[in-house]
Parts: sequence; structure tokens; C-alpha cells
Amino acid sequence: MPASGVSAAGIAARLSALGLPARVREHDRHTTVEAEVPGSLSADLWREVLQVVAEADRFGLLATSLNDRTLWAVVRKAVPTTGDVGGPGHQR
Repeated sequence: MPASGVSAAGIAARLSALGLPARVREHDRHTTVEAEVPGSLSADLWREVLQVVAEADRFGLLATSLNDRTLWAVVRKAVPTTGDVGGPGHQR
């Protein structure tokens, strides 16, 4: 499993331990973690959840008009440090 997958699995495990069962998905350039957030989450629990997802490269909350809320976090996979990494002008 790539390092991003290990990091994402750790985030998912910690969210699950806080009562937010999480799912992990591998993508080409990143790994995502998603968890449904119940409507009644205490301020203390929100602080703990935010500390967990702050370990990701990006995170956010998707809220719908139906009161569904999905917390998401993205952990980027390592990018090669040599070669053509994104086209001309994007080499490292």
C-alpha cells in the first residue's frame, strides 16, 4: 500500500474510533477518506474530528439541502522528483 494509503487508513481508523465510520478510496494521484457526519455532533467531538483530518493534504465538508453531511479528506500520493511530471515547465 502506498504511503498515502497508509496515512489515509490511519485517518479513517481514527475517525471510526470517534464514531464516524469512514471509507477509503484509492485514486491515481491521491487517496480519499469520506465519512458521513450526523447532525448532532458536540463541539468537543468536532474539535477532535478536525484534528484528525488536519493531517490530510486537504479536507472539507460537503453539505446538501437534505441535511446530509459528508466529511472528506485527501492525501496526495508522492510525485516523482525527476522526469516530466506534468508537462513542460512543471518539472522538478
